[in-house]
Amino acid sequence: MMNHSKHVAYLIIISLLCTSTVILGAVLTLILLCKKKPVQTQETPPPTKPSAQVYPLTNIDVATDGFNHRRIVGEGRFGTVYAAIFEKGQIAAVKRIHSRHVLSNAGFGFSRILRSISLAQHPNIVPIIGYSEGPGERIIVMEFVGMVCLDYYLHQNSDGASLDWNHRLKIAAGAAKGLEYLHEGVAPNIIHGCVKASNILIDVNFCARLCDYGLSFLAPQEKRGLLGHVDDEYWDGGLGGGGGACKESDVYGFGVVLLELLSGRLCDEGRLVNWSLPLIKEKRFSEFLDPRLAIPSEILPLVRLAKVATACVGNSRKSRPSIGQVATILSSLEMD
Repeated sequence: MMNHSKHVAYLIIISLLCTSTVILGAVLTLILLCKKKPVQTQETPPPTKPSAQVYPLTNIDVATDGFNHRRIVGEGRFGTVYAAIFEKGQIAAVKRIHSRHVLSNAGFGFSRILRSISLAQHPNIVPIIGYSEGPGERIIVMEFVGMVCLDYYLHQNSDGASLDWNHRLKIAAGAAKGLEYLHEGVAPNIIHGCVKASNILIDVNFCARLCDYGLSFLAPQEKRGLLGHVDDEYWDGGLGGGGGACKESDVYGFGVVLLELLSGRLCDEGRLVNWSLPLIKEKRFSEFLDPRLAIPSEILPLVRLAKVATACVGNSRKSRPSIGQVATILSSLEMD
């Protein structure tokens, strides 16, 4: 009888322990869930740039004083750029696309493309903040940065020596970072389409910022302003032929920019590449480098820059380095 009582007591104790364990486990689970909930509710997605603002054409007209010629601050391959002053004093750069490009791309999805590329945001690119469209009109509204293009510094300013070698290295590295961001840092990736000195703006601190990116759809086969800044493959093929704008053609254009920075010469519709490559290969740098600047005592960074330029313009598309590889090399040169 005693043994039976002990056995029953033992079973009761075991049952109580098991029940306690289950209850304790449930309590702990509830505590953990309660702790996790505030964390989940406090999580916020990373900030993203809002899509481009749609501007009524009437607002654009007023802001540019009826596209007054006195407001013109630039003329490019795709259109004329005006300084615009909107309500509340907002200043912006307004690019009015040439009518010939508007008529040839009447149903190409201008607004859809502008909304996509306007999401790009990086210190080395000029942001697109809005657009406008109507019968016969396509307008791009950009941040007004008040900067001078690299083409002016190198080829239009009589005092081209104001860009010393250190400044040129900094500009090259900054432009490479901007192009790397377009190719690899934003989704969907953006093909610039026309990388050249006039599309690289320089501020007072010699920081480079790319503009006119993602607009090659407006004039895919127009050679004016593009010839020499893209590879030969660009003009091949058409539909399905492997030609046209791509990351590799952007890298080629960037290589041409490097040759201009090093030599101080114009692209001259591709003649610069043909002139430069033999001189670089034969290490005739005294003939190749910009004569307005003294050859530095430490020439190795310029030699490496020249070799990077050669890799960008001297190889076929499949053998060309990515802009990410180029940017890494140039950043190291800038820091040396």
